[in-house]
Amino acid sequence: MFVRQVRQEMAKVSWPSRRETLLSVALVFVFSIVLGLYFLLVDKFLSWGVSLIFG
Repeated sequence: MFVRQVRQEMAKVSWPSRRETLLSVALVFVFSIVLGLYFLLVDKFLSWGVSLIFG
């Protein structure tokens, strides 16, 4: 009974295609790199500012 219901529900799921999955993964990597670089630059700028203030 339970297994039959699980199979029915799994049949309703719309799975992404291989292309959609690869594009999503690539997009996540690109955004991660961009945000990582952004936060690196902000951190360096704030570090520089604090070192100017406190010598």
